[in-house]
Amino acid sequence: MELAKKVDQDMVAAMKAHDVERTQTLRMMKAALKNRQIEKRSDLTDMESQQVLTTMIKQRKDSIEQFQKGNRPELAAKEAREILLIENYMPKTANEEDLKKLVEDALAGTSFGPKDMGQAMKAVQAKVQAAGLRADGKVLSEIVRGKLQQSESGE
Repeated sequence: MELAKKVDQDMVAAMKAHDVERTQTLRMMKAALKNRQIEKRSDLTDMESQQVLTTMIKQRKDSIEQFQKGNRPELAAKEAREILLIENYMPKTANEEDLKKLVEDALAGTSFGPKDMGQAMKAVQAKVQAAGLRADGKVLSEIVRGKLQQSESGE
């Protein structure tokens, strides 16, 4: 099922159940998806929809950090609950062990060195998406960088 349609259906269900917080979060998700669709001037693919939701998750993580610095734990907790709800619509996040294995598989048989970081990242990200997973870009780039440096010193 298309991600935007799933969000719509779940929003209606949350409204019928009088779940205010869930309804608000789903409305924000729907608005973000609709705005991106308007910008693009065509329907979004599920991949593009996931990118929108990933951006929303990053924004909420930044907000949590700011609320904690501002001594507002109740607002930080609300943002954390929103992240959990948004993540329900995203593919499973790969753990570090899975990522290391995917990086090994993606870079096996290639001649990428530390200077080929961009190309290596593209290959690894394609492998992660093909596996139906998602990964934190920072963690992934650290693993890839370490692997590329390891392969350079090993040769």
